[in-house]
Amino acid sequence: MNKVKIWTAGLAFSCNSVMGGQPCDCLPPLRAAAEQLRQKDLRISQLQAELRRPPPAPAQPPEPEALPTIYVVTPTYARLVQKAELVRLSQTLSLVPRLHWLLVEDAESPTPLVSGLLAASGLLFTHLVVLTPKAQRLREGEPGWVHPRGVEQRNKALDWLRGRGGAVGGEKDPPPPGTQGVVYFADDDNTYSRELFEEMRWTRGVSVWPVGLVGGLRFEGPQVQDGRVVGFHTAWEPNRPFPVDMAGFAVALPLLLAKPNAQFDSTAPRGHLESSLLSHLVDPKDLEPRAANCTRVLVWHTRTEKPKMKQEEQLQRQGRGSDPAIEV
Repeated sequence: MNKVKIWTAGLAFSCNSVMGGQPCDCLPPLRAAAEQLRQKDLRISQLQAELRRPPPAPAQPPEPEALPTIYVVTPTYARLVQKAELVRLSQTLSLVPRLHWLLVEDAESPTPLVSGLLAASGLLFTHLVVLTPKAQRLREGEPGWVHPRGVEQRNKALDWLRGRGGAVGGEKDPPPPGTQGVVYFADDDNTYSRELFEEMRWTRGVSVWPVGLVGGLRFEGPQVQDGRVVGFHTAWEPNRPFPVDMAGFAVALPLLLAKPNAQFDSTAPRGHLESSLLSHLVDPKDLEPRAANCTRVLVWHTRTEKPKMKQEEQLQRQGRGSDPAIEV
């Protein structure tokens, strides 16, 4: 055998040729190997070029002006923890772009505490005031379900959104015609994830999601199949038209404005307050599930413990109570 050297693709290979003038049968594999090397060199060059190329600019979120406005309706009433609750809520809301806070006091006139808190919040707000009629007010020691709290206040906010006035502070003009937005009823004692507000922002009709720590359960909420609400996980009267918590839904502003008579009914049976509004707005089969098809809890029905003031009362009897000029 004679050893010959073959040059292909710039590479040298040695092989043994067959005696008798027969051609070397190693050329095709060698050429294939050389082609593979050439392709690898080409790919390396392409990758190096991509590494030298500047990275693409990150996708920019929509400008705040392009986002639908979230109108957050919060009833509030005077009690020891009122300021603490409102400070916590206001600081959560301050993290959400394009948000308008409708804070409605259960009072005869605006209080300095709420007026001052709103002015210092940095939020776009509207301050409203309406007193709950005496017949609908809870008496000392009565459970909360005897008379649902916040009915008059939520309806006052709906009136303002519909152009019926009543603002005592902040933005006094209602949304102009054609405004894209969503309305959410956020009590001042709940806990809210910032994510929740982005989940509701693009609501077309009525959107829904679970609420944690409510109804004696770990959570209550819609049951979803193939992207549609088919039932509700709840223990209390599951046959209610809409067995949802107040914190578990949002309504598109255009829908509310198109239904001028839709409001909360203060005479609704226990647990039916939400249904008294929603029954005027949507069929249960048309609810829009949010929060990963209602598999994530982003709001919790928390309650601040009522402070025990025995020591304060004792000091007051001694004339040594806390300075009332210091706002708590």
